[in-house]
Amino acid sequence: MERYRQRVASPNFLLKEFQVSEAAEDSLTIRPARRSILPALALGLACILSFGALLSLRPHVPGDAPIARSLDEILLWNSLLPRAAVAVIAGAALGLAGALLQRVLRNPVADASTLGIASGAQLALTLALSFSPVVAGVSRELTAFSGGLLAVTIVLALSWRRGLDPVTVAVSGMIVGLITASLSVTLILARGEYALSINIWGAGALNQQDWSVALSLAPRLLVGILLAALLTKPLAVLALDDASARSLGLVLLWVRLAILVLSVWLSASVTAAVGVIGFLGLAAPATARICGARTTGQFMMAAPLTGAAILFIGDCLTQILGAGFSDLAPTGAAIALLGGPLLLVLLPRVHGVSNATQAGSAVARHLRRPATTLCIMAAGVILVLALALTVSPTLDGWSVATGSLLFELLPFRLPRILAAGGAGAMLGAAGFVIQRVTGNPIASPEVLGVSSGGGAGLTLALLLTGMPSGFIMLVSTASGSLLAFLLMMAIAGKSGFSSERLLLAGIAVSAFCMAIVTIMLAQGDMRSYVLLNWMAGSTSGAGSFEAWSSILSLVVLTAPLFFMTRWLTILPLGVGLSRGLGVGVVRPRFILAVFAALMTAVASLLVGPLSLTGLIAPHLARLLGFRTPQHQLVATIMLGAGILVCADWLARIVIYPYQVPVGLFAALIGGPYLLWLLGRKETVA
Repeated sequence: MERYRQRVASPNFLLKEFQVSEAAEDSLTIRPARRSILPALALGLACILSFGALLSLRPHVPGDAPIARSLDEILLWNSLLPRAAVAVIAGAALGLAGALLQRVLRNPVADASTLGIASGAQLALTLALSFSPVVAGVSRELTAFSGGLLAVTIVLALSWRRGLDPVTVAVSGMIVGLITASLSVTLILARGEYALSINIWGAGALNQQDWSVALSLAPRLLVGILLAALLTKPLAVLALDDASARSLGLVLLWVRLAILVLSVWLSASVTAAVGVIGFLGLAAPATARICGARTTGQFMMAAPLTGAAILFIGDCLTQILGAGFSDLAPTGAAIALLGGPLLLVLLPRVHGVSNATQAGSAVARHLRRPATTLCIMAAGVILVLALALTVSPTLDGWSVATGSLLFELLPFRLPRILAAGGAGAMLGAAGFVIQRVTGNPIASPEVLGVSSGGGAGLTLALLLTGMPSGFIMLVSTASGSLLAFLLMMAIAGKSGFSSERLLLAGIAVSAFCMAIVTIMLAQGDMRSYVLLNWMAGSTSGAGSFEAWSSILSLVVLTAPLFFMTRWLTILPLGVGLSRGLGVGVVRPRFILAVFAALMTAVASLLVGPLSLTGLIAPHLARLLGFRTPQHQLVATIMLGAGILVCADWLARIVIYPYQVPVGLFAALIGGPYLLWLLGRKETVA
């Protein structure tokens, strides 16, 4: 008996038992215990068939002359085959990086896209290539690695206090991605066509002219595989809880740091070479599980293979389906379309309740005289409006416009201020409605993909009509926003509108919609500039039409909400209590969703999808102590208007005589605020 106890207490015995239990748990969670090689065979057959179709359908240089045959061989050996090799190597590297990240963080939705690594690396490369192309050309990989490492460090620092909770990690990664996207779009608009070409490259194009990229990535992949093989046992132990891992003698901090650095290095190497390949690190491990990988060793072996297969097949299809054998879309952007559906499939595997979803659940104070506070806030909004109209810098210093000068400037300044103020008020109201409908105080049009859905609708309108009219743009944006919101609600409804499932469903919808936008951005034509200006949310060209549209939409869409306060009061209580109080669920949610989608669509056309005003304004209203829905709605409208009017004014003066688009400037203010909110031990609202 004593010998048996010693054997059970030994680290090797515990590790073996853990591996057996891990395999059993995975088999119960993902698929029946009886394994099948059919998925792996199907994936391999798809690779062979797609490459065979590519070789047979590829264009040939016409003629039988020696020069024609020579050119045909050059296209084959210096373009087609190197591209296939890059797809295989890059896919394997990203698959391995995704598997490492998921194991070290114990998070089934971790990859370079959800953790902000890819967006951080792209922002660093955009900065370097915009301002110092020579330096970036020398150390492109180091630049991408630095940006990706900084982004994931911020994400993990925000999530550390909550034990790297999967939902907190995903939300933090999304917010970091929004901030880096805002900075990237700002640089692209500032640098013009040169930076736009960087954006096209950043969409993940695999076009090759020689073997240099393949020969550069191959040794890095080999080093990554060797290091991952050495880390197989530590990775298996990391799947245990921290206490058990420490009892087996594992130094958690240094092992986690080493694995994270290896993962970021692999992802950054691929990003520096070919651009962003979105969500492949999420797709490869999921496919590896379907193909039968169970133990850590099998997982580390299968994930690179499935990643290589997925990217290879995707790249072949983008070439075959393109008109005239030109790419249908950049391969990276096409693969990113997998991100949203995969996140939805993986939702049931995400366990643990994030405290971030409870942000704002506690009320810091209760106003005794809310009407008085609302009057003070109204005066503050008027003051901000007056400052934005009259105060601005000049070449000779600061100037206060009065009298005739003010009347001369009024046709230029007033329309953009009214457009920004109306858009901010509608975003605030939309965020308030969404938070009430979902019962989640951290929900907003930006976080739940409603704004991104509007972008997808606008992209489809640009694709079908070329340059649509303002009315068609509004209808398409509103339709996309409404569809995204209803889709997110339908998905989250299956889990009883669980806060963490709701946020992840919104992130999934947003990822899919932004992949559609990225495909259009990578075309590099005038439609791309339309989308870039939409993402930036510039009000510099706003005129009387935009101003009146903003104010009239605000009045028409927010006035009915004050007659729906009973719904807004009862719906956050949940389905059971709502029905018990005689309030239906489906009809009120649909009606409120229509209003929220319309307000989001009109506002995002004016100030873009990234401002985060729909999250900040309702949260600040609760933080000030407003309790009733009526008071919160009025306060949210005024706060949203004040935030964007102030942001528009600051965007005009911070780098005078140049201007920052108001939507991006608001995102750069709101993003850090949300990161601070997520990083607090105890949040209030």
